[in-house]
Amino acid sequence: MLDYSYIKKLANDVGFDLCGIAPCRHLDAAESRFREWIALGYHSSLEYLERNTEKRFDPRKLVEGARTAVVCAVGYKNRMSDGYPAGHATKIASYACAEDYHTVIRNMLRRLFEGLRGISPQLRGRGFVDTAPLAEKLLAVEAGLGWIGRQSLLITPELGSFVVLGELILTEESDRYDSPFEGSRCGTCRACVEACPTGAVMPGLGIDTSRCISCHTIEQRPDRTIDLDGWIFGCDACQSCCPWNRRAPQHRNRAFDPVFDPLRMDAAEWFALDEDRFAECCGRTPLTRSGLERIRSNIASRKEDQSR
Repeated sequence: MLDYSYIKKLANDVGFDLCGIAPCRHLDAAESRFREWIALGYHSSLEYLERNTEKRFDPRKLVEGARTAVVCAVGYKNRMSDGYPAGHATKIASYACAEDYHTVIRNMLRRLFEGLRGISPQLRGRGFVDTAPLAEKLLAVEAGLGWIGRQSLLITPELGSFVVLGELILTEESDRYDSPFEGSRCGTCRACVEACPTGAVMPGLGIDTSRCISCHTIEQRPDRTIDLDGWIFGCDACQSCCPWNRRAPQHRNRAFDPVFDPLRMDAAEWFALDEDRFAECCGRTPLTRSGLERIRSNIASRKEDQSR
């Protein structure tokens, strides 16, 4: 049996800011809401969301014999997280200014798992970092880390929504589990709804991805009828305005220090980069997911909008 206190200590030792522990079970109510959202077409062109729904809401279908979910979070808030100066036309989501969190979190989870196996050699499990059909934000709620805000993101009392998540799904039970986070602390606040430039945040319904700037700059080719509002990779509009994020501390894990300063990069700077300089500047960041040409295309779409 896993030691609850030891799991928490190890998670802190490897650099996680938050750690919650939940029993693995089927999140049936959440699955029903998700299927309704899909049926309404709000996932737009993100067709991969239609697949493996039965696995997404039941970790036991992803790891045979799964008993325990260890959900860990790291805060990544930096000075770009509070918003860009008015008129800045080449905005980058603040998480993307640092080393790719998939790599960082995966390594941290590996160290955590190795630490647990050091006292329980028979332990089996698998780590997840936003790369498999696992409803990680809802699992974080189950593990007591926070609630799902109107903008569909996990909001934690300590760090707001500027967090990235990683999970270990393990085959042993814990001697204790955290209680699920009850309710929402958004109250009557509608800041994220009102701040979204394209109206993608739908109160009570989540995100309409066909309008979401982050999706248009990363997941799919931008619809020329959608004004990207100066964003060229991702979007923080629904987060920078959140009162919980305004009071959240800056990141403490140095692995999330920005590796370049987007405030110093205007359109001319981006177009002046060649592939070698782009790799040198941004090669360790999530921007490689789009690549330099896609980023230039997003900048060009802004110029086209302004010329109309």
